[in-house]
Amino acid sequence: MNAVKRSLISLHFTVALLGGTALFSHLVPLSASDITLMRSVFACIALFLFLKFSSENLTLASRKDYLIAIGLGILMALHWVTYFAAMQYSSVSVGMIALFTFPVITVLIEPFFEKVSLVWQDIVSALTVIAGVYFIVPETSLDNDITLGVLIGVGSAVLYAFRNLIHRKHFKQYSGAKAMAWQTLVIAIFLLPTGSNEIANAPMSAWLMLLLLGTVFTALPHALIAASLRHLRAKTFSLIACMQPFYGVILAVLLLDENPSGSTLLGGILITSASIYETLNTHKLHGKSEKDSD
Repeated sequence: MNAVKRSLISLHFTVALLGGTALFSHLVPLSASDITLMRSVFACIALFLFLKFSSENLTLASRKDYLIAIGLGILMALHWVTYFAAMQYSSVSVGMIALFTFPVITVLIEPFFEKVSLVWQDIVSALTVIAGVYFIVPETSLDNDITLGVLIGVGSAVLYAFRNLIHRKHFKQYSGAKAMAWQTLVIAIFLLPTGSNEIANAPMSAWLMLLLLGTVFTALPHALIAASLRHLRAKTFSLIACMQPFYGVILAVLLLDENPSGSTLLGGILITSASIYETLNTHKLHGKSEKDSD
């Protein structure tokens, strides 16, 4: 098997692991904030060990980069907390689908970061996402936990979109593993004051789940992504990453006995379709702009 095929298989496995992180919102009997805190602690230790053994320099290039890492870490902390909270209020299926509004949200706010303009297709994508959200929202009342979960999930998507745009503009010179190592360190420090006594009182099974979440489902995927991108284009990675809600929903059905409704699946199809379209279009436009600048 050649390197490209191995990388494709590895990337699908990686995206499945990232989709599987959603399961821990229901498997670990802790709050979203506590889960995020311990996830970041274990992931940070694992990622810095990975960098150490791979002989990669642990430090950042400048004081400015450390400040950027702090900002990215805080955004990531808020994103992860709301990510788990969305699924605890609703379900893994609903939370995953709501989160994957982020590619279209990214396109809508990108003009504030880079010299790009919205086109009519972007508006169509946004309307498609709105229609998708409409299908997964059972009623327009915050008294409904699913509706609240959807809104928190979309809020998490907004945070993730801002984090990704800032990362791409100011932090892309670092490998995925190194970037996440520093961000998880910031997350752990940022959330440490919010840690509750429930963490210390959690059963051993919960601690093992948190260890699994931080290492196998967080640190390992970011190390694998770095390896996969040596043989695959960023466009290929982005398109396969759009499979994450699919893997997450399948795992929730198999392991948590979730049964997403027909309207939830329809909303998911609309949102994922818009995400795939915008992913393709974004790479097409960036490729054209890079060619024009050569």
